[in-house]
Amino acid sequence: MFRTISRFIDSKKLFHQTIVALMTAVFFSAFIYLSDLGVELKVLNTLDALVAFWLLLHVPKRTLLLSGFFIGIFWFYWISYSFKYTGNGYIAPFIVLGFGVVYMLYFGVAALSDKPYIRAFILFLVSFYAPLHFNWMQLSLPFVESYIGIYKWQLALVLGALSLYELVPKKELRPLVLVLLLGALNLFTPYPPREDAPLKIKLVQTDVKQEEKWTKAALRPTVLMIYRQIEQAAKEGYDLVVLPESVVPLFLNKNPKLVEQLQCLATDIDVVLGALYYEGGKNYNVAYHFDQNGNFEIAKKVVLVPFGEYIPLPKFMQKWVNDTFFGGASDFTTAKKPHDFTIQGVEFRAAICYEATTKELFANNPRYMIAISNNAWFAPSIEPTLQNLLMRYYARKHGTTIYHSANFRGTGVVK
Repeated sequence: MFRTISRFIDSKKLFHQTIVALMTAVFFSAFIYLSDLGVELKVLNTLDALVAFWLLLHVPKRTLLLSGFFIGIFWFYWISYSFKYTGNGYIAPFIVLGFGVVYMLYFGVAALSDKPYIRAFILFLVSFYAPLHFNWMQLSLPFVESYIGIYKWQLALVLGALSLYELVPKKELRPLVLVLLLGALNLFTPYPPREDAPLKIKLVQTDVKQEEKWTKAALRPTVLMIYRQIEQAAKEGYDLVVLPESVVPLFLNKNPKLVEQLQCLATDIDVVLGALYYEGGKNYNVAYHFDQNGNFEIAKKVVLVPFGEYIPLPKFMQKWVNDTFFGGASDFTTAKKPHDFTIQGVEFRAAICYEATTKELFANNPRYMIAISNNAWFAPSIEPTLQNLLMRYYARKHGTTIYHSANFRGTGVVK
């Protein structure tokens, strides 16, 4: 049986290679789709991930390229959804194929060699690289809900164990190499402790469709909904209510009457919500914090979304791409460093959507984080699930408890 499987994997026929590549991508992506269905079994996730990495290290070169292509599509097909909101929905299939090609090259670098231990070394190196400045391909992520740890050194042990197996000259001694896997178990290296904030926090999940969100007709119902949520949270005895990214769909600092109304509503409860901010001819994506003393502060976004809020291309191409495919919308400005809100004596790192999945926002290992997102750009898809898994990845590495409020899906406490 095992010889038959081995021959099938090593076959030079394109059909066989395509099937094996699909299998590899399925094993490498299964944890996302199972989590999306509410299934998170550590044993299953561990086995899936180990099989996926073994295949990546041992399949023929062309199969490895095809595996990367399918992985890119399985993980990031949903990015194409957002283009219909900029009037460029026709390019969605090309975006899907484009991400397939990007990750075909990403994983395909390992196809420079057919030796598993060299592939393992190459994959470990590329795990530090983010194509197009987009860091959601974390090679340790398949282990986030498994018995294997998510630190880089544990990834190195896994790759070493799966690649060095055949180098041992005596077959009877080869299983000893798998002892390396024991060192990769998170049982021996527990994650930093994470604890709940000493406040009663209400996380609001909204369901405003992206095609309606910025329309004039939706503005009044949205503002009234915000008022109701704040008033209800105060009545229920919460200390803090958090609403999603850009839940106020306008430049809030250019609407002083709305700011005054929010200050009045915050007299009995602290409020954090997302809006836009205009200053010095520049646009910012921000989080507002209104405290119970009538004051407010803002946290400007530090890390922008590639191709969503900025164009990670040479300057001579940025304007053309921005004007052609984004209607000039990818022109946000960033702050220089993360901002912390002090809410009733407790410090929270403020993160807006994509930021909550970047290492920059976890500088100095914040104990608590407030994250706000608008996931309606990608509805319906696995994006909120993948975002949540990435938040867990960073929360566990840095000992942070994340309070996440999202539009569409993803609201909850992450730790």
